Amino acid sequence: MGDPGLGGLLVLPEPVVVVNRTGYLSDTRAFGWQFITQHQILPAAQYPGVRVTTFMDRDGPVQPADWRLAVSQARASGSPLPPLVPDGEYGMRGDACLAEESSETLAGLSEQHRHLQKALTQASQWRSEPVPEMGEWSGGQVEDPYDDFVGRYMFALWRLITQGVTAAGPSQAGAGARTLPGDESSLPRDPDVRVIRLAAPSPRPSDPAGEMKRVYHHRWPVRMHKVRQWYPSRQEHRVIW
Repeated sequence: MGDPGLGGLLVLPEPVVVVNRTGYLSDTRAFGWQFITQHQILPAAQYPGVRVTTFMDRDGPVQPADWRLAVSQARASGSPLPPLVPDGEYGMRGDACLAEESSETLAGLSEQHRHLQKALTQASQWRSEPVPEMGEWSGGQVEDPYDDFVGRYMFALWRLITQGVTAAGPSQAGAGARTLPGDESSLPRDPDVRVIRLAAPSPRPSDPAGEMKRVYHHRWPVRMHKVRQWYPSRQEHRVIW
């Protein structure tokens, strides 16, 4: 992950399977962002913005036959596809134009957006495909009928970065460097690249002096599992992760 003030790249530990409005699946493995100037035609205007690029996993869980054929042909030609393949771009305003708006106004804008997305979904039903049942968790699955998953994910990430729970350091390369599956090349050592980890050292520079805190030295990663959650308001159980 890079410096949020200059742009960067977030690589997920496992792909997230995203289901769009037509039922198509895409395995999102990374998000890249870059700060740009957006231009508006009518009325003419320009303002700061952010361009977010999603990348799918070349070797991820979504492997239709035509995709496997394209990967094999590219490899046979001597020009293999990279582990991260651009999948789409999203433009987001970056001028805080809604920072002073009330909660009611923001809720109204969100509702208008959802009405628009519902209309687009109805117009594209002829392209819809049934979503296959996924029996095993492989990084998560997200329903994205309103086409706002990328924006919500990036907003949550940037909010997390601003909480001061990150540690910056140089890029690691050479022996022991972790690469994406299928990528045998090591990461280049670039002095202009910094790696941001969402785990700041303890104590942090922002911690009050002399305050005693519990320090953890180990992590216990676990896989997600299904739970039948009871919802009193609906008087029913729902399966959640």
